Amino acid sequence: MDADDPLSAYSKRRRPPMDIFRRHRPFHGGAGHLRPDGPRVLEEWDDFAYQVVGTAPNLAAAQEWVNELHSDDDSATPG
Repeated sequence: MDADDPLSAYSKRRRPPMDIFRRHRPFHGGAGHLRPDGPRVLEEWDDFAYQVVGTAPNLAAAQEWVNELHSDDDSATPG
């Protein structure tokens, strides 16, 4: 924690587990790699918990949605 920041403990609690802001899960549960053509639930971190924000028709589309966040971050970085 940052000794100069009085809210550092609060900020740390608001970060998602393992710093994963977006994730996807198989619609019917189970291991996602076993049914790559199955639908996925898309979830996004809202500073307190994961919230369902949509669905994807398959694993490839879900991974593309997750990676959109990373590509947006990269494009905002000058260099």
